[in-house]
Amino acid sequence: MRQRKKAVSDTKLFVLDTNVLLHDPTSLYRFEEHDICLPMFVLEELDNKKKGMTEVARNARQVSRFLDEIVNDAPHNIEEGISLKSDAHKNSTGRLFLQTSFIKQELPHNLELGKADNAILGVVIGLQQLQPERSVILVSKDINMRIKARALGLEAQDYFNDKVLEDTDLLYGGVLELPADFWERHGTDMNSWQKEGHTYYQINGPLCAAFFVNQFVYKEDDTPFYAQVLEQNDTSALLRTLTDYTHSKNNVWGIVARNREQNFVLNLLLNPEIDFVTLLGQAGTGKTLLTLAAGLMQTLETKLYSEIIITRVTVPIGEDIGFLPGTEEEKMTPWMGALEDNLDVLNKTDEEAGDWGRAATRDLIRSRIKVKSLNFMRGRTFLNKYIIIDESQNLTPKQMKTLITRAGPGTKVVCMGNIAQIDTPYLSEGSSGLTYVVDRFKGWEHGGHITLLRGERSRLADHAGEVL
Repeated sequence: MRQRKKAVSDTKLFVLDTNVLLHDPTSLYRFEEHDICLPMFVLEELDNKKKGMTEVARNARQVSRFLDEIVNDAPHNIEEGISLKSDAHKNSTGRLFLQTSFIKQELPHNLELGKADNAILGVVIGLQQLQPERSVILVSKDINMRIKARALGLEAQDYFNDKVLEDTDLLYGGVLELPADFWERHGTDMNSWQKEGHTYYQINGPLCAAFFVNQFVYKEDDTPFYAQVLEQNDTSALLRTLTDYTHSKNNVWGIVARNREQNFVLNLLLNPEIDFVTLLGQAGTGKTLLTLAAGLMQTLETKLYSEIIITRVTVPIGEDIGFLPGTEEEKMTPWMGALEDNLDVLNKTDEEAGDWGRAATRDLIRSRIKVKSLNFMRGRTFLNKYIIIDESQNLTPKQMKTLITRAGPGTKVVCMGNIAQIDTPYLSEGSSGLTYVVDRFKGWEHGGHITLLRGERSRLADHAGEVL
């Protein structure tokens, strides 16, 4: 790559690491007016990753297709850079540079020669010396690669385009506490009526603009008030009171809500108008138990859904245990310990049934619950199913889209996880698929979200969560 004749200081040159392309194939078009460079080692690594049916292999093939389209439209002299602008990507006004010549750059002696990461760093150093008038920045999802680059005095940064939020503290929680003077400011010209056991409030006031549809609002004073926002605009909102699932008469498969957020969760899970529910919370907050209880209630008692489908990402905490024998369901069994634990709890709620009755109930429940692997979800359509996606913080936004678009008519999808426990490489709290869907679905009339705050597993688990 030759030094450009004209000094351009306002546009930057981004050198992309392989993991950025494998994480988001469209990253080629995400740098707007700035130029990007792909070292030869990156192209070789893409070639090595393209075989197989994994998400990484699919992304590698997609990057190759994008590059083929770009290079096919290029002039004969690739060294001058290839324009990234096209009808489909009008914002990409920068150019793509491919490493066409060997950049002979002395690396520090303590860096191993022949290693791809070090070769890419050598390209960044060489480009910086060739083009001292502009910023040359390495973009990598690999933290160690960025640290190494900075140690060599190079500019390096993470790939930010996939981040939904810079600070996950700003993530939508689904719950809003009303101020003490709420009724004084919003109670004038208020209409209220009762219908099907719920009270409706049509209110007007300044806080209405801050509401989201299906958000839960509450006020805990002498007369506690819990409601769900059904409609809202800048000046008015329609609120509806909730069903009280903390009371034993409204138990769900023998389970009652133990706190405010659990009550909100059951109001979402048992509402047939809500097609998509996301639940965030640390271990022991009751996400799986409440979701399963609501699923069994609506599958076996009210017959709203034909069966429950449960799936999760198979990312091991320790070393992988190798290939497992048996059918798809048998292979998934070791990953479904949480399902078995919660079924044990739900099965013990019927104390009058006896051992035989509980065994029969367990067999009936198991016949309505199907455990599926994520690997075989592409191309499927689920009709009248109750789909539970567990540990969904380990999914990328693209994988999340693939799963949620499997839902056919009459299907409800529940995604749950804890974004503080991400095991997938290169995913962070800000770029997780779970964070992505929570942010994108907020305010949709058929979707709801709750962040569970309080652990209800045991006093030992709660204390361990606080002090460890």
